[in-house]
Amino acid sequence: MIIRRSINKEEVKDMPKAVFPGQIHVVQTPQEAERAVAYLKKCSILGIDSETRPSFTKGQSHKVALLQISSEEHCFLFRLNLTGLTLPVITLLETPAVTKVGLSLRDDFMMLHKRAPFEQRGCIELQEYVRTFGIQDRSLQKIYAILFGEKISKSQRLSNWEADVLTPSQQQYAATDAWACLNIYNRLQELKRTGDFELAIEESCHTTTL
Repeated sequence: MIIRRSINKEEVKDMPKAVFPGQIHVVQTPQEAERAVAYLKKCSILGIDSETRPSFTKGQSHKVALLQISSEEHCFLFRLNLTGLTLPVITLLETPAVTKVGLSLRDDFMMLHKRAPFEQRGCIELQEYVRTFGIQDRSLQKIYAILFGEKISKSQRLSNWEADVLTPSQQQYAATDAWACLNIYNRLQELKRTGDFELAIEESCHTTTL
């Protein structure tokens, strides 16, 4: 596989849309959160992301409303604005045995720490990880496009994540973001294992193989 260092927005725009293919579970009570974590703790690696209600008023901000945690088959949308950051979820975030993969994790955890104190462990930051493969783009959308030739829609990013009911479009958007992080990591791990990749020649002084 030829890995490009970067890709432009125009190319991404014309690509088919990536969609999470598994089951989406909206978690709205502490009891549901406990059951969800029981499943997630059995996974060795997960994709994570978060969403916060946008503020259009200067000086106004909101706490993180949604935490998405995804395996390959199931994505759980923890509605933190309803449940808070519960102890089972904190335990999962602090468990080093379960690897959590995300993008801009520093920002995600900064927001989550405003809900409850915890010490995250077992985390992989994709923005750093992809650089070892020669990818210099830092957005999830562009990294995914480089590796899969598909685009991740951003149409719901500024929607109300504290709404009484999350729309199907919001749910799909949120789940796809978390799952995409996992999908990127799994693809890169596979390429690393097989060694079947190189940097695009036209974008580097020489071809590099890891």
